[in-house]
Amino acid sequence: MNQAEILRWIWELSVCNLSDALDRLGIAGAPRGLVPLWHGCGKVAGRAMTMKLVDSGDESPVEGTLRAITTAGKGDLLVIDHGGRLDVNSFGGIAAFTAQRRGLRGVVLDGVTRDVDEMRVLDFPAYGRGVVQQSIRGRCAFGGFGDPISLAGVPVRRGDFVAADENGVVVLPHEQAAELVGLARACAEAEEALRRSIAEGLDPVEAHRRASYEDPGRRRS
Repeated sequence: MNQAEILRWIWELSVCNLSDALDRLGIAGAPRGLVPLWHGCGKVAGRAMTMKLVDSGDESPVEGTLRAITTAGKGDLLVIDHGGRLDVNSFGGIAAFTAQRRGLRGVVLDGVTRDVDEMRVLDFPAYGRGVVQQSIRGRCAFGGFGDPISLAGVPVRRGDFVAADENGVVVLPHEQAAELVGLARACAEAEEALRRSIAEGLDPVEAHRRASYEDPGRRRS
């Protein structure tokens, strides 16, 4: 399975099924507390362009963010580690406008943001811990991009696959992404078989057993 096929399946599958696949391989890839930041925010998926914001330093967080965006590839997803900070925005309208113009898919951040009304108008997906009105300027610094980061305790490297929908966010290590997609497809198929059996009148407990949905060793052939 090539990279384009992996990404196509990630778009097709729910974050819940992808999370189940991560569980089956024992990978901690489900950061908690990150939700859609504007009403109607759609699903987003892509390869990660990693970026970090820090409490203090010499580089402007605004200029650093714009550099990260212009370095990212078309179709990438900007993933920002701001350590869960809640008192200052980690992203904003100008960054969203620039990112969309450069072909980025959206942003996932361990922090809060502002200008969500602008992101809604742009139809630019944003996921994080919440919304704040206070500017980033003078309140933090740029910590670099392209290096390994942490997203709510989950490690993310540039090029890893990240997906987010209304259920939350998942991170798929790129080396195991093909296997994870296969397992997620098996999970989705087991759920559909379970629904069919229940709809046909089979006892739900028996239907659940027949679906073998909780078998952690299940692999897609």
